[in-house]
Amino acid sequence: MKIEELTETVTTIRRELHQIPEIGFNLPKTSAYVKKKLLEYGYEPCSVAQTGWIAVLEGKTTEAIAFRSDMDALEVAEETGMSFASQHAGRMHACGHDGHMALLLGFAKYLKSLPELKKTVVLIFQPAEEGPGGAKVIMESGILQKLNVNKIYGYHVYPDLPEGKIGLATGPLMARNGEFNITLEGKSAHAGQPHLGNDAIVAAAHVVLAVQNIVSRNLDPLEPAVVNIGTLQAGEVRNIVAGKAKLSGTIRSYDTATYLKIKERLAAICDGIKSITAVNCVLDITDFYPAVINDEKMIQLIMDSLDKEAFQVIKPVMLAEDFSFYQEGIRGVFMFLGTSRPDKGWTSPLHSGRFNFDEKVLLKGIELYARILKIENIL
Repeated sequence: MKIEELTETVTTIRRELHQIPEIGFNLPKTSAYVKKKLLEYGYEPCSVAQTGWIAVLEGKTTEAIAFRSDMDALEVAEETGMSFASQHAGRMHACGHDGHMALLLGFAKYLKSLPELKKTVVLIFQPAEEGPGGAKVIMESGILQKLNVNKIYGYHVYPDLPEGKIGLATGPLMARNGEFNITLEGKSAHAGQPHLGNDAIVAAAHVVLAVQNIVSRNLDPLEPAVVNIGTLQAGEVRNIVAGKAKLSGTIRSYDTATYLKIKERLAAICDGIKSITAVNCVLDITDFYPAVINDEKMIQLIMDSLDKEAFQVIKPVMLAEDFSFYQEGIRGVFMFLGTSRPDKGWTSPLHSGRFNFDEKVLLKGIELYARILKIENIL
């Protein structure tokens, strides 16, 4: 089978999946659709992570290479105006996971047209990438270990690269991330009698300013990091000293030691605010995904196999991806697949209600996967 023969297949799959976006692990329609296609192509999919699927194409040996797609969508209202727009109000495949599934299903169909493989290929359709992390659930299940998976590959469509360009990075590609909430509890009073209260807004202002010093003054300037406070809610009316305030933010870095240092400084700031303002400060931090760190040898082999015009070496980004959970136990490579088309206005960022792309770009992804089959001595 020629890969260009899959054009109609990937286009139809992507558009049908785009209309039924679902969230997290709760993917009944999406899961049923993927299972139906896998059965149609001659696979016997195995259920994993509640609504995910693993399909195996056995080779001459049990040594296995895995390819992964995520499945979930976002709580974003679609604004593309396309004929195949989301039929689920307030939900959209605004992160391109519909394209990821179409790409991997197209690859699954292509694999069935090949002669017997030298190694086993494992296809992973994973729920809950956007949260709370379906990759972690799959890794903890032990199924990939049982299948002898020793390498794994994955894509993300990416509107910051020209259409069809492969984005590659050696080492860090995406950041480790966490989220924090800070609750400040002071004492309300009339603004005309401020000495009788304990102002949570003033304490919150101290927190905001102190947090800005973490990256600029507490961290190695050669280790990239982000500490962002995105929300602050406080106060009731203009003439009352605020008794409570709440802040929320995110932490991102590539280096684990840097990430831990940020957490340490946030805790110290809260202790200090408590001391200097007498406002109680409670910090809660939730760790999410590790950093995506690409295997250097695997990346180099891909670069060596491609024409220079086909790929672009990219800088790491402060986005996060649960593909990193696979990489904690398996050598892996995560790549970006460019989708930018300014002539069609397809430049909106991921998670935007206007995000869109031409399905033909997915064939570029399948072409590289076919090339990887040769790199990995599967063909």
